[in-house]
Amino acid sequence: VGTSIWRSLSSLFTIASGGSIGREGPMVQLAALAASLIGRWVHFDPSRLRLLVACGAAAGITSAYNAPIAGAFFVTEIVLGSIVMESFGPIVVSSVVANITMREFAGYKPPYEMPVFPPVTGVEVLLFVALGLICGALAPQFLMMMATAKKGFGRINAPLPVRLALGGLVVGILSVWTPEVWGNGYSVVNSILHSPWTWTALATVLVFKLIATAATVGSGAVGGVFTPTLFMGAVLGCLFGQGMHTLWPDGTSASYAYAMVGMGAFLAGATQAPLMAILMIFEMTLSYQVVLPLMLSCVVAYFVARAIGKASMYEITLHRNREEAERMRLRMTQMRELVRPAQTVVLESATVQEMTRVFLEYPVKYLNVTDETGRFLGAVALADITSDLLQKRDTAHKHARDDLKPTFDVLTPDMPLAVGLQHFMSFQGERLPVVESTREPTLAGVVYKTSLLDAYQRMNAER
Repeated sequence: VGTSIWRSLSSLFTIASGGSIGREGPMVQLAALAASLIGRWVHFDPSRLRLLVACGAAAGITSAYNAPIAGAFFVTEIVLGSIVMESFGPIVVSSVVANITMREFAGYKPPYEMPVFPPVTGVEVLLFVALGLICGALAPQFLMMMATAKKGFGRINAPLPVRLALGGLVVGILSVWTPEVWGNGYSVVNSILHSPWTWTALATVLVFKLIATAATVGSGAVGGVFTPTLFMGAVLGCLFGQGMHTLWPDGTSASYAYAMVGMGAFLAGATQAPLMAILMIFEMTLSYQVVLPLMLSCVVAYFVARAIGKASMYEITLHRNREEAERMRLRMTQMRELVRPAQTVVLESATVQEMTRVFLEYPVKYLNVTDETGRFLGAVALADITSDLLQKRDTAHKHARDDLKPTFDVLTPDMPLAVGLQHFMSFQGERLPVVESTREPTLAGVVYKTSLLDAYQRMNAER
């Protein structure tokens, strides 16, 4: 609790002093903290407490951007990772109530005042696909620059207040030449959407804002990168729109249309949550005309960003992507990836004394038996050897081939994970032999039951 409050206060001072960072971070954190405290006070079980905290986070993001539907999808796409009605319903209610509550405060207005989106027809739609490609390619670079700035400031052997002051100094120096880099950038984006800018002014504010945001975030300031991401998308989209209008003046919409779509596309590439980005811009514009170009740009940006950088604004998204990639890999796993060297192997000519020595050395129930060429012949059970010894039978002339179980179950390297599991279901031992093929049963190794069960569990783990 104390940490969250201190972080929120720190963010308040950073934003109030002109730091190039968003306000949504502390709003989400405080709302989630309040939900967590309420849930603990009424003794919610862990699953209900998790849902309540998600509702608080959705309320926080809704309060920041006046987008209740996008706020709900922000939590379900990024935090929870899946849209399930049992959780999505309460989150939507929380977002809507938060939005209604915010509207009751005097002087409240949405952060972005969107103009009317023009109709987009014909081949101009392809230009928005190109914009999605550009945003998808640059969004991971933006996130990498933030990470590099954090590492760079981390190498400075100075207390945190000194690093924060250094970040503020960078922003202050930049704002002398370009005051637009000051603060979260709401007013600048609104100006881009409603008044003409020269391409030189846009390029300058883009570069300086990028440096200012990296300095603020890297210095350790607390806040959100959500708003600077929207800023970058708006400026990139406006630059792209101006360039296309210069090349094709009679066939393109005004540059502010590309700025609006660029906000969503860059956000989709940075957060890897395209549905949330689409809904957020749609809610801000309340225009059906924006839907088609926005969907194209956001989806293209999402896939390009994932293909290039595998980066996301939120660590939880990266963790979930890694888990999903691991599950996909495991679905394609064959027994060859789980094969280990077979240590409990004896020749068919092995004596009872030799087999007993191996049983004493390894805690196994079966020994794999091969001929001199490595061909798998079957297995010898510990129970059979133990029975001979307990009943004091004459074993002087007995060999492994005499106690062989020729119908012993085997795996093959190309056998899928699920099929291997079925073989283990009817087997009492810890490991099964793997042969090269049923026609050429050369022993390739063994697969341990624990390894297979671990892989199967990770493949079917809940998100």
